[in-house]
Amino acid sequence: MLSRRHFLGCAGACIAAKGRAQTHGSRPNILLLMTDQHRADCIGAAGNRVIQTPHLDSLAADGVLFRHAFSSTPTCTPARAALLTGQSPWSHGMLGYGKVAEHYPVEMPRLLRDAGYYTTGIGKMHWTPQRALHGFHETLLDESGREESPGFRSDYRTWFRSQLPDGNPEPTGIDWNGYAAKPFPLPERFHPTAWVAETAIRWLNDYRRTEPFFLNVSFERPHSPYDPPQRWWDHYAEAALPPAASGRWADRFRAPSDSGPAIWHGDLGAATVRNARRGYYGSVSFVDQQIGRVLETLERRHMLDETFIVMLADHGDMLGDQYLWRKSYAYRSSASIPMIVRPPKGWLAESRGRTLPNPVEIRDVLPTLLEAAGAPIPEAVEGRSLLSVMRNPKAAWREWIDLEHDVCYSPDNHWNALANGERKYIFHAKTGEEQFFDLMADPLELNNLSGDAGRATEVAVWRSRLVSHLAVGGAPWVVNGKLGLRPGSQLYSPNYPR
Repeated sequence: MLSRRHFLGCAGACIAAKGRAQTHGSRPNILLLMTDQHRADCIGAAGNRVIQTPHLDSLAADGVLFRHAFSSTPTCTPARAALLTGQSPWSHGMLGYGKVAEHYPVEMPRLLRDAGYYTTGIGKMHWTPQRALHGFHETLLDESGREESPGFRSDYRTWFRSQLPDGNPEPTGIDWNGYAAKPFPLPERFHPTAWVAETAIRWLNDYRRTEPFFLNVSFERPHSPYDPPQRWWDHYAEAALPPAASGRWADRFRAPSDSGPAIWHGDLGAATVRNARRGYYGSVSFVDQQIGRVLETLERRHMLDETFIVMLADHGDMLGDQYLWRKSYAYRSSASIPMIVRPPKGWLAESRGRTLPNPVEIRDVLPTLLEAAGAPIPEAVEGRSLLSVMRNPKAAWREWIDLEHDVCYSPDNHWNALANGERKYIFHAKTGEEQFFDLMADPLELNNLSGDAGRATEVAVWRSRLVSHLAVGGAPWVVNGKLGLRPGSQLYSPNYPR
């Protein structure tokens, strides 16, 4: 398999990570909580003083929050391929928004099933075919209105129809990728966020098997439509929501890309941004509340102290930052995600309540869960177990993480990047334009320093790193030792399972 692995100075640690992990008594249950299109800065524990996320904040206080967590290919399906496989985009094969393959040589639910876990997925999987299991013993699905496989209807839609035969499961009429926001007009038990939590709660209450469980609870929100229940819509009516941030370099995006409800760029004015953020913040808080209900169920069943919990998102949401909307961009609002690891009681007590600066990515979740389960980590897995830096924050770690996205929305949106939480280098594949941000001094990415003479040496170092990283693809990624232009699209690498 072709690979873009690059773990500088950590060969010994990488080898150790491939062996059987150290176990801590009996194997823990594993709960993987996933939100969709959730910005890294929209958690109270990350420093947001406006948003209400007490249950995620509690997980962070009892575990570790990774401050520089990324989604390497920040749209739904390639992010989920990374979660399944523990691999980089080049190795799992999805360089942009395509279809998750029907089968991969390495898959998270299958590995945990083979390690003796009972495996269940509840909520959004976004796979093709939609009833594919990838090693889960069972899935109970909420897939919005996607009916892409013959005869498919999600379990949420089937339940909704049984409760409200003449009802509309999309009662706001908002586009799935639009910027509009309004409150959910039905009783909130009919909201898909509530259904996912209630389904998980019933599953946990009924669980009587002798083997430990792996439960993936995956919420559709805060992905648009921004449609929280009325009480959460009201909660943020007068809140000091942050305005959109934009640098001068983003002026090219001020003119709206089109007049439809799902534009990808455009200055729509402060009132539209605020309305979108009101709905988005309300959606985040509603998800947090439902996560709290799941955690309360674990506690009531005396399982919470025996459960290894990871929370993450698949990607972020621009919400008008840099005049951009939706996702698929290299910028922080799109590519940075929340990631929290909360071990069982008695594990890594010294790490609790920490915020760690290591650059981490979705591919790191699989090896983390395998180590927690006491299972071997396959050689094909390129992620690193987060437990190593939780035990020892000074342990050898990668210096940066790779990011990329094939053409999305427009041929102009096509890029590769490297980031480590302190610096970010972006190469735009169509034109060769570079961007370089000092994230410590400029966390909102307002100032492009690629043309600053005082940064020329530093930019050259990051450019050379990207050349080395992309060299395995040959032309057109790298031509004569330099980054090559790629005006066309290549959605899948040669490693995509056909």
